[in-house]
This record gives sequence, C-alpha cells and structure tokens, in this order.
Amino acid sequence: MATKKTKAKTKPSAKPKTKQKTAFKPKSKAVVKTKPKAKSKPVAKPKAVVKTKAKVVVKSKGKSKPIAEVKAKGKSSAPAKLKYKHIAIAGNIGAGKSTLTKLLASHFGWEAQYEDVENNPYLMDFYEDMPRWSFPLQVFFLNSRFNQLIDIQRGDKVVVQDRTIYEDAQIFAPNLHSMSLMTKRDFDNYTNLFKTINKLINPPDLLIYLRGSISTLVGQIQKRGREYEENLRMDYLRRLNEYYEAWITNYKEGKLLIIDVDKLNFADKKDHLAQVIQKVAAELNGI
Repeated sequence: MATKKTKAKTKPSAKPKTKQKTAFKPKSKAVVKTKPKAKSKPVAKPKAVVKTKAKVVVKSKGKSKPIAEVKAKGKSSAPAKLKYKHIAIAGNIGAGKSTLTKLLASHFGWEAQYEDVENNPYLMDFYEDMPRWSFPLQVFFLNSRFNQLIDIQRGDKVVVQDRTIYEDAQIFAPNLHSMSLMTKRDFDNYTNLFKTINKLINPPDLLIYLRGSISTLVGQIQKRGREYEENLRMDYLRRLNEYYEAWITNYKEGKLLIIDVDKLNFADKKDHLAQVIQKVAAELNGI
C-alpha cells in the first residue's frame, strides 16, 4: 500500500512541471511576436508617408507654381523687355536722327540715348583740321557708343539710340582713310580696336535707316545752324552717302527699316510722323 501512495504523489508533481513549461512557451512566443512588430511597426509606414508628402510638396512648389508664376510675370509685366530692348537710328549728317530719337522715345515711352556732340572735345578741331584730328575724334565716338551699348545690354529698359557703333567703324573711319584724312597706321589701329569691341556687343533689335538726298541733308544742316557744321564739304557728305548705301545694302545683323526722309518730313508734319510710328510698330510686332 505504501508503494501505491508514492506513485500517486509522483504523478501530480510531474503535471505541474508540464504546466510550467506550457505556461513559459506562450511568453516566449509573445516576445517573438513583439519583436517583428517593432521592426515593421508603424515606423516604416510613417516614413513612407513622409517621403510621399515631401515629394508632392517639392513637385508642386518647384515645378508647377514658381515656374508658372515666372512665366506669367515675364509675359504680362514686361513683354517689350523680352522681345526687344535696343532700337538704333542710323543716317548721314542732317538726316534727322536726333529728332526721330526724341519723337519715338516720347511716343513709345522709351529711354533716349543721343550722340555726345556737345561734350566732344575734338569736334570743332576736326572740322577745322580733319587730317590732324580724325583719329582721336573717331576713337572718342567709338568709346562713347561702346559705353552706351554696355548700359543697354545690362539695363532693363527699351532704349532708342541716336547713331550706331557700326557707322563709326564702317562708314566714317573708312571714308576718312579713303580721303587721306586718316593715315593707314591710324586706320588699322582703329579697325583692330573696333573688331575687339564688336566681340563684346550685340546688334540692335531694330535698325532704322534714314535715307536722304544731299539736297535734303544740306537743307537740314543749314536749318539747325550748328557752327561747327558750316565748314562741311559737299564731297564729304556725298562720299558718306555712298558708304551708307553700301553698308545698308549688305546689312545682315538684324531687322532693318528704311525711312525715306525726302518723302517723310516727320519733324514738321504730324501725318508723316504717324506713318513712321506705324512702320516702326509693325516691325517691332514682328520680332
């Protein structure tokens, strides 16, 4: 009988051990389950959401809104600046360049840049002794117009310019040299200087050439009564006209508008000025 009792006691003691093992296993399983949750937990999902949001924000700000706004501003606020900013008026002495520069600037609201005649320290001396002062005179004009072009290119306004830098280099200087009023040494020096400058400048968006006969030019010169122009020689004006016509015939730098000042007296007749303005506007609208 004692042996039976002992067996009965050992059986119950084995059962609790089994229960403890069973109870321990769920705990370890619970720990294992918690770890994967910690790895894949909401950390990965929030990161994905944040990245998605960041991309959307960047795209909307960087590509759609600012670019659209910049384009809209460029088209609506200053269309003239994007299309053109430099209108130049060319022509022989007495053609009416300064007058038309003033009239166009007033009508279109442009900034006017004039040839620096009054402050030119060589002009009076040049008309009295052309061979002596031709080279320094042309260098002065070249430098003055080069500075004007730099201001135009850097600025944000539409500018109408009285006479171009091309006229100095391709008309006045060659004419002086051909008339033996500028030495070959000075002419070569001047030409090389212009070639260097020409690499740094842009041609005008529109060139307006005022074509006139010698009689019209002389009448205009006498009308304005500048003292230093009284000694102008007729052959000098005639040769300049020939150079102008040759230059305009071969002009390929950009848009060109030719105004015949023998037929259109824009300085004295309003209807003639209206025709010139209409022609200029039509050319600019085509740019």
